Amino acid sequence: MRLLSVPPELSARVPAEERGRGRDAVRLLVGRRAAGEVAHHAFGELPRLLRAGDVLVVNTSRTLPAAVDGRLGEKPVVVHFSTRQDDGRWTVELRTPDARGTTLPRPGGPAGAVVGLPGGERLVLQAPLSARGERLWVAAASMADPVAYLHRYGRPIRYGYTERDQPLAAYQTVFSVESPDDGPGSAEMPSAGRPFTAVLVTELVSRGVQIAPITLHTGVASGEAYEPPYPERFSVPPSTAWLVNAARAGGGRVVAVGTTVVRALESAADVHGVVRAAGGWTDLVITPGRGVRAVDGLLTGLHEPTASHLLMLEALAGPALLEQVYGEAVCGGYLWHEFGDSNLLLP
Repeated sequence: MRLLSVPPELSARVPAEERGRGRDAVRLLVGRRAAGEVAHHAFGELPRLLRAGDVLVVNTSRTLPAAVDGRLGEKPVVVHFSTRQDDGRWTVELRTPDARGTTLPRPGGPAGAVVGLPGGERLVLQAPLSARGERLWVAAASMADPVAYLHRYGRPIRYGYTERDQPLAAYQTVFSVESPDDGPGSAEMPSAGRPFTAVLVTELVSRGVQIAPITLHTGVASGEAYEPPYPERFSVPPSTAWLVNAARAGGGRVVAVGTTVVRALESAADVHGVVRAAGGWTDLVITPGRGVRAVDGLLTGLHEPTASHLLMLEALAGPALLEQVYGEAVCGGYLWHEFGDSNLLLP
């Protein structure tokens, strides 16, 4: 599959609210696999593109203010708090601050290094998270309540394509709720749900589209390395499993809002696509060879051509349609990244 490169000017630098009338004032590019066609819509048309009996599955994880300034010896660093482990330690990424208020990648480690943090707290880097690379490290944090600490000293993770810092509220979705005991929240926003508003959700429900929740706490992605996802904590409740199975048995379509939702549902599905209530950690990577079993459609943002998420999209849409969708997106001036436009892939 050949995808066009994405011109830098197509990066969404500010939230939709600063470009238009509201969160849902984004564009929606729709690809239909059976027809092999692509159509251009506004996001507000979504209720008319779905049908009664369809189920939209959404991620309810809240976004954490996961970036904190620190010092490693005499050098300033920015710590991205990624994922809380079962033993209370954290997976973290250290980055180098730049002159724009964003950050640049830096080598990981070394083991035993102590990162000084505001308020007299500290992190001790212990070991790389994985043999696949040293970008993410497991670290012991000195603070008694790291999540409360982040809300006092942290800010949302921001990447170089954005124009300026935004408040934490800009990184929450209408579906986000306080985290139960299955994890503290997401290091980065489950951004596919960002354009939804309460009014739009009400219209969807009034047209017979069901909304079902899952939780998957996203870790820190790599804007440079395009790595496959690391293990993330997820939960599929019994009510969602029942709705998904009932919809598919009755001829409805299961449409995931975001790649995180696909990972959660597919992690909870058997080889026949039957979803069960499940939770824990998932390191599932969905490829065209593996395919999808429980999901019929996907509403997502636009991903970089070298991102591993495109393997999942290809599994859903097929290479021909996906190439057509992304070609149309580039030619049509669609905007990329978490504040950008949306893409709906249907059977």
